[in-house]
Amino acid sequence: MDRRSFLQTASFGSLVVGAPGLVLAAEVYFPTKVDPSIFATINRAKDPAQKTGLELSHAPVITCPAQVTAGTPFSVEVTVGEKLHPMGPAHWIESIELSVGNEPAGRTDLQPRGFLSPKVTFTLVLTKEAAPSGKVTLIARQRCNLHGYWETGVDVTVAG
Repeated sequence: MDRRSFLQTASFGSLVVGAPGLVLAAEVYFPTKVDPSIFATINRAKDPAQKTGLELSHAPVITCPAQVTAGTPFSVEVTVGEKLHPMGPAHWIESIELSVGNEPAGRTDLQPRGFLSPKVTFTLVLTKEAAPSGKVTLIARQRCNLHGYWETGVDVTVAG
């Protein structure tokens, strides 16, 4: 056997032997199958009255007063899902962010550990100029490493 034939055979053999090992390693370290289409857009609960299991554990839930006074601080709590989302090395919430309309108000990055509950409390102060129509929309977004971006919005009345 000449050197060229040997190298071709050895290269092909290592590919044949190595490829199943890569597939097996991927299944061990990332056992949850992922639908790639959920990374194409920002996901929202399609019917808030009848959420699916994925929506129950991923769509952010915003807890805040329905009406606030301009210039007065108030708390906004953002929880990831109505069901507790798991936080482990293979499946976790990477970040939670809050916006007032299109303006960012805050962001928290989370780590893949089992000791966290993906819930964040933001303190906001809205001015009358921030709500010329008397209302603003608070938008909460979160990113799951397996299920992409999720978003929920809620309207808040700003009294003068």
